Formats: sequence, structure tokens, C-alpha cells
Amino acid sequence: MNMSADVEKDTNGRDVIFERASVRAFTDAPVSDEQARLLLRAAMAAPSAGNQQPWEFYVVRDPQMLAKLAGCSPYAKPTAKAPCCIVPCLRTQGLRFPGCASQDMGACVENILLEATRLGLGAVWQAIYPEPERMQAAREVLGLGDGLEAFCLIAIGTPASEVHAKGADRYDESRVSWVDGERA
Repeated sequence: MNMSADVEKDTNGRDVIFERASVRAFTDAPVSDEQARLLLRAAMAAPSAGNQQPWEFYVVRDPQMLAKLAGCSPYAKPTAKAPCCIVPCLRTQGLRFPGCASQDMGACVENILLEATRLGLGAVWQAIYPEPERMQAAREVLGLGDGLEAFCLIAIGTPASEVHAKGADRYDESRVSWVDGERA
């Protein structure tokens, strides 16, 4: 399949993959309950090892809580000014394949980011897991119980500018090795 820059926009999802960008500045427009549910529905559609679905979610819109979450990592400042933050949490107990849980969580987070783009929202993934001090800080802010670890913070809102809402083509042929017998 030839993927040139002049390929027509499709309606099957490829556009959101290439338009997704890390957005760190937002307007004051709220993220509605319906938008949050669509983001969570997308998250829970992610694949997971043995269908273990190791996730639980906190949807935070309280400005004071957002400010506290922003202090959980030196890279989480956008959370303080976002109208919404989704905190995907990793269940650590009762998993069939615990070694795959972080991969499952990564797929779930990517689905949120892509759905945010589809909805015309911006979002940025801010790592918490596996940094112990960040995980502890998020645990304290959210009051997480045993068996639940904050995986990341996803600040979400309407992008403050169009410039922040454009993705980049990062394809790099030098990072690809073809193993099909025809190019060897």
C-alpha cells in the first residue's frame, strides 16, 4: 500500500493516528460527561493479555485535584491547566498475566489519545509508572488503595491553538528491517 502525503483523508481511523499530537495547552472549555465516557469506552476496547483488562480509571475535573496531580511529576504541569485528567490505574492483583499488564495499559492509553483526537480534543500522556516516587505521589493524591497503581496522567481538553493540534509524520525508513526474502 502506497502511503503518500496526498492520500485522501479516510474515515476509518488512519487520520486520527497521523493527526494525534501531544497537546499541553488547553482552552477553558469543559470536557463533557459524554466525551469522557467515549474516551473511557475507547480505553476499555484495548486489547489485553488473556483479556485481563487490568485497568480502572479516575476522571478528575476538580481544579484543586488537578493542581495536586500536576505536582506528581516534573512533567505533569499541563494537568494543572487542563479541564480534565483521566488517570488510568493498573490493578496489580488477580491478573492472569501480570508481566503483560503494562503493555495492556499502554494500549489502553493510546486508545484514549486517539479517541481524544477523533473528538476534536487534545491530550498529553504524562508518565507516572514505573517511577516509585511519582506512583506514591499519585497514590496519595487519589487515595488509591492496595492493588491499584496510577499508570499515567492524561491531561485532556480543547487545544488552545491549532498549532498544538497537528501531528507529525515520524516515519523513518532507517528504523525498518525488511525480512521477507525479497530485499535481502
